[in-house]
Amino acid sequence: MAGERPNSCLLNAEEYLKMSKIFIMRHGEDEDNANGILNGRRDAPLTELGRQQTKIAAQKLKDNNIDIIYASPLKRAYETARIVSEELGVDEVILDEHLIERDFGILTGKPTADIRKYTDKVLETDRITYFLEVEGAEDFPTLYKRAEKILSEIQERHSDKNVLVVCHGDIGKMLRAVYHGWDWETGLKTYYFDNTQVLELFKEKEDIVE
Repeated sequence: MAGERPNSCLLNAEEYLKMSKIFIMRHGEDEDNANGILNGRRDAPLTELGRQQTKIAAQKLKDNNIDIIYASPLKRAYETARIVSEELGVDEVILDEHLIERDFGILTGKPTADIRKYTDKVLETDRITYFLEVEGAEDFPTLYKRAEKILSEIQERHSDKNVLVVCHGDIGKMLRAVYHGWDWETGLKTYYFDNTQVLELFKEKEDIVE
């Protein structure tokens, strides 16, 4: 059911104290972002601006002792992760399919302005119109479960490490929702997750790395 709250948070209070330190970063601007295109799983590379954004974001992370980087295998996320790894001297970049962007179905490759031509089942936020149902698209409850799985695996594998997760807008919001014990709809209503924005997650809050 839309907006239904999970039965429990991913971790209890004691487990939170033992967990890894997690940062979430959205990829840099890619060609579809620049052209106002709904990319989903289209595999466009970063623009020159996207590469510059990534280098600037990496500098903000220099004092956070990142040990491992996880990334979506799509070009825009992997390229972002590689640039960050080179800037920070991080040897390990792990690609994980659970971090791939939501499948946008028939809206893949369409202009963002066309969303309402294909569906009236949307959630409006301050900057984004999220389509909730459209032919061939992955729904948010399914995306939320993906986020649960990868976040749990990262925390189990790297309980004493500082981990950077490089991903996409929709899956990034679901990772935040899972971490904080929010339902998927609450996660979507949180503030916009911009290109190369970095969030450090905590039990009670999250901080934008600036």
